[in-house]
Amino acid sequence: MGGCFCIPGERSPSWGQGREGPFKCSTTSSQHIASSEKEERCFPHQKMTQDLTLSFSVKSRSRRCVNGSLQEAARRRLWALENQDQDVRGLFKDLSARLVSIQSQRAQFIITFKTMEEIWKFSTYLKLGYVSTCLEYLLFDHKYWLNSRLVEDTEIQVSIDDNHLENMYISLLIQEGHFVCRTLCSVVPPVEKDGEYLTLCKNELISVKLSEDEVEWGGVSLVTGQRGLVPVSALEPLPVPFHQWFLRNYPGSCGLFRKQDWTGSYQIGRGRCKAMMDYQQQRKGELSFRQGENLEIIGFVIPGLQWFVGKSVSSGEVGFVPTRNIDPGSYSPMSKNSVFFSDEERSSLWTLGSDRKAECVTFLHMLSHTDITSVYRLSGFESIQNLPNDLSASQPEGFKEARPGGSWEETQVMGSRRSSSSVDSSMEDELLSATSDSYHLPEPDDLDDPELFMDLNTGGDEEEAENFTSILTFLDQKGYTDNFKNLYDFSFSFLTSSFYNFTEEDELVVYLEASRKWAKRRHMTWAHARLCFLLGRLSIRKVKLSQARVYFEEAIHILDGAFEDLFLVAALYVNLAAIYLKQRLKHEDSTLLEKAGALLACLPDHEFSAKNELDVVAYVLRQGIVVGSRPLEARACFLAIRLLLSLGRHEEVLPFAERLQILSGHPPVSDAMAAILSFLYDKKYLPYFAVASVQRWCSQNAQRISIPIWQVSLVLQNTTKLLGIPSSSWDEVSAVACPTLKQALAGCEEQTDRSTQRALYLILSKLYLQHRSPTGAIYYLSQALVLGKLLSEQEAFESSLCLAWAYLLASQAKKALDILEPLLFSLKGTQCGIQKGVVHNLLGLALQDEGQMSRAAKSYLQALNRAQEAGNMRNQAVAMANLGNIKSWTQQPDRDYLLQAVRLYSELEASKETDVELVQVLLWLAQDMVAGHQLTHSRFCYEMALLFGLRNRHLKSQLQVTKSLCHFYSSVSPNPEACITYHEHWLALAQQLRDREMEGRLLESLGQLYRNLNTARSLRRSLTCIKESLRIFIDLGERDKAAEAWLGAGRLHYLIQEDELVELYLQAAIQTALTSEELSLALKLHEEAGDLFFNGTRHRHRAVEYYRVGAVPLARRMKALRTELRIFNKLTELQISLQGYENALEFATLAARLSVVTVFPFLGDQKQKLVAFHRLATVYYSLNMYEMAEDCYLKTLSLCPPCMQSPKEALYYAKVYYRLGQLTFYQLKDAHDATEYFLLALAAAVLLGDEELQDTIRSRLDNVFRSPLWHSSPSGCSSERARWLSSGGLTF
Repeated sequence: MGGCFCIPGERSPSWGQGREGPFKCSTTSSQHIASSEKEERCFPHQKMTQDLTLSFSVKSRSRRCVNGSLQEAARRRLWALENQDQDVRGLFKDLSARLVSIQSQRAQFIITFKTMEEIWKFSTYLKLGYVSTCLEYLLFDHKYWLNSRLVEDTEIQVSIDDNHLENMYISLLIQEGHFVCRTLCSVVPPVEKDGEYLTLCKNELISVKLSEDEVEWGGVSLVTGQRGLVPVSALEPLPVPFHQWFLRNYPGSCGLFRKQDWTGSYQIGRGRCKAMMDYQQQRKGELSFRQGENLEIIGFVIPGLQWFVGKSVSSGEVGFVPTRNIDPGSYSPMSKNSVFFSDEERSSLWTLGSDRKAECVTFLHMLSHTDITSVYRLSGFESIQNLPNDLSASQPEGFKEARPGGSWEETQVMGSRRSSSSVDSSMEDELLSATSDSYHLPEPDDLDDPELFMDLNTGGDEEEAENFTSILTFLDQKGYTDNFKNLYDFSFSFLTSSFYNFTEEDELVVYLEASRKWAKRRHMTWAHARLCFLLGRLSIRKVKLSQARVYFEEAIHILDGAFEDLFLVAALYVNLAAIYLKQRLKHEDSTLLEKAGALLACLPDHEFSAKNELDVVAYVLRQGIVVGSRPLEARACFLAIRLLLSLGRHEEVLPFAERLQILSGHPPVSDAMAAILSFLYDKKYLPYFAVASVQRWCSQNAQRISIPIWQVSLVLQNTTKLLGIPSSSWDEVSAVACPTLKQALAGCEEQTDRSTQRALYLILSKLYLQHRSPTGAIYYLSQALVLGKLLSEQEAFESSLCLAWAYLLASQAKKALDILEPLLFSLKGTQCGIQKGVVHNLLGLALQDEGQMSRAAKSYLQALNRAQEAGNMRNQAVAMANLGNIKSWTQQPDRDYLLQAVRLYSELEASKETDVELVQVLLWLAQDMVAGHQLTHSRFCYEMALLFGLRNRHLKSQLQVTKSLCHFYSSVSPNPEACITYHEHWLALAQQLRDREMEGRLLESLGQLYRNLNTARSLRRSLTCIKESLRIFIDLGERDKAAEAWLGAGRLHYLIQEDELVELYLQAAIQTALTSEELSLALKLHEEAGDLFFNGTRHRHRAVEYYRVGAVPLARRMKALRTELRIFNKLTELQISLQGYENALEFATLAARLSVVTVFPFLGDQKQKLVAFHRLATVYYSLNMYEMAEDCYLKTLSLCPPCMQSPKEALYYAKVYYRLGQLTFYQLKDAHDATEYFLLALAAAVLLGDEELQDTIRSRLDNVFRSPLWHSSPSGCSSERARWLSSGGLTF
């Protein structure tokens, strides 16, 4: 290290209270600079994860706690996005972060960053609140956005680990290898190393470049510009990423003295202040004063600047006052972080949108437009009409189309960052570009400024003073007047006003130079100075900077400290300082730059006069960063914004605007900054932020100020981009725009702008109808009707029809009739044929809903006549279709009207609206043909309807037709292959509509359809569908559906003989049900899992585990006796088939006992009881317990119905009695009882009409009669029971 030492010093006020986050940098005491502990604190070397966890919670503002229902809804939505995270990745890409994963259970996102700029932008959006607002757009649906109270009461709070983000930021800075640091202490190199190492003061800014040496790096002081080595342990990276970006892209020296003035926590001040010490003028323009003297602040005083302009109260003199010589507590502070020094400065930022008002109002009226006054409505059409269009049709290039009526919507400009190596050259290029074209000065049409008509062709001597009297007199006024404003402005407007007679700029320069000479001769100070200023400006225009510098210095010298015209003084100092910065020169007056900065920043309403004034603004901003003055930094950002906007360099404004919003986030700044930020985000095609900037401002100022119309238009257009809707389709309104529309509506009510207010009402009603909420639409249409009556008859008529239509959509036909009948009466005697037809058509819809079919048909016929008179083919088609849709109003078939309607539609020019209407008519026609059993024709109509839906990519019309086709091919005209085809199209539509629930159900149905084909390929496809549905049900949190999908997947693995996976899926299904504590579902799944093996051909013994261990305990716990009986019957049959008769006896006995002790009132339950005794008899027979078997068989027969109701029952009687006969004869050796049983079996066989069975029984009877037992054995006791059983109604 060469023996460098740190010198203790005072802690910088910039690191005191109120220090900016989220980055926190540790402070280090003054010790030997070789301390590794200091280096470790500022430059951590330990390995750390590059992932950052972002958590969110949905809070209720009123209750100040988590909104549990919304939190769960957001978590479920996030769960659904885990596997389809394209939207989330796109959102975080806009937020300048990279999504790693989603952890929906914890309500967390895992993100990472690859560059310092990504962290800078993300931390900016985090502070501005855009991250939380954008998450609202991602996680909440239209129901949330349509609920105004809920939106106002809800906020999403996001949280991150600030320390970890800081470490990631420092790590990326080190990776980039070039950044700016602040010194932690003063550094003095030893004498022998002087020149090799930098001499540094505490808190000095150093631009460092990393080297392999871990102890010292090369650096450049931003204060002195000197280069040298810097000890690493004495450095701390600037914690604010904006500072790193700015100092890298706008390099240069800040030129401050080593000794810094006070900044502390003081605010911008005005009024009067008191001098703390004497000061004697050292240069011209400075003010001398004594300690305790009162000084009036001209403009403002800003902490961090070396000078301000003041006026001595006692002497009246004006001059520059050093800031360090006044008492900072003696002046009147402004509001915290105020950057606007006048209303004109604040309003200047609103000019970007104020000139758009007419176009935006036109856009709103276009969006609110409805054709209800001229186009008939189709019955039942809302089922298709009020649903979203095709989302997949939106392509990126579609977004680049020009917006309707929006000439201000220019092609997006992608922001470019200026590298430190190209700053100077780029500024030179801009200056050169200003003079690259030949300059033409048009003659103005109207001049507000005094004309200086000069004719140089009079032939007289140009040196004669009389030729210059007018200009010299005009320019020699001592103070500032409004007539001088065009001399200072940025646009060189004096060329086209005061000096419009000069067609060539060179002629004007010659004339001004001659005028300067005469002003000098006559000692006309102000004329001389102003002429020098104009000549300097024209020199800059030609990029003759040295010549301009001479003119400006001459003007300042001539003024000799005069401040009567502050505009002129400020313009001279700032232009001269800009040239010195551009040429990297040092003025003999070392305070020139500081004084220019004070005039630029401290005086309100500064009029920029040159492009290169941006260098002075950057110089002031560097000063603010160096001294840690937030007020100065905010003021400099505002000046940069104004200058860059006036230059048209919008892509460079955004970083300064975002920084200013962070520094000055209270409402007086926010309203203006929300305007500028929304404008810039829209320019850069960042719809999330364009909407968020407006809506966050609205939410903070809900009761204070109304939103401008141009911002409403901006929100409407950008929210459609969030949906992915192309700009050519403006019939969709996003629900996200609802809060903004309502805020704008409140503003229109205050301004009594009835026309715009009505347009907003209509847009809101369209929004509510679009999302199937007619109640909300009715409210806004009612308000629109009130305004329409105040505006004109046409608006009132249109609003009345809209309201009636909304009532019809809300199934309130009676209220619609109350509107339509008086409306029709008012049209009597008028020639408004189309309007009458529209009313008749809507009246028919209302009467049809009321069940008055005859009156409805008459109204439709009236509407049809009006349409035919007007020659409107579309309205004729609608009227025909509505007539065809009326059921049983006439003996003529409905089909004729529907066919005529289809013919009329086919003759119309194709459009989306007519095609969607034709789809509905074709559906009606197809349904009518299905009812007439004309399946071929109905299939043709269905498929034609689908083709028309596909032509215009209208998803919901396709969806309705596809549903009908699936029903047709599954139930009406079964065709498994076609049914699968249309189910797959239905699935594609659900995916485009992003309806995850529908998608899951369709995948489940497709899996069943494929399984029914029962081929190896179809089973594989079925398995794929079931697993995809499983993933969706898990994402949606539908545990019941997920459990059934697990079971379905296990069943398919069994069918394709992948036995090793069967148990895995079955257990997953059962565990899912148990986790959700749905015992009935768990019982059902246990039984179905057992059924899989019970009904299968392999591993049938596995069913015992699911029945006995799983299902039976659950059935007993739930007291589900019927289920328990059914399971024991299955267990009995299973054990019988497996020849496990001992176990079968146990299960059969339990089943029989359950059937005896339980009362089953239903026939199905009685059958379960019969099955129990039948299987118990079978088990006894298999175990050679014949007497018990006989008794159970007889019990089984007693449970049968007294009257046989089907051949199956007769067959059952025959077989049971036949079994009893064989059992009694061969096992019990009782021939007489056997004979009785065989006779009963024969009687049942005769009733059944089975000749073969009768022959078999007769053969057995012959064998009995010929056997020795017939003659040796007495009559058995069983015969009595048999006779009893046969005498109770068993009538054969």
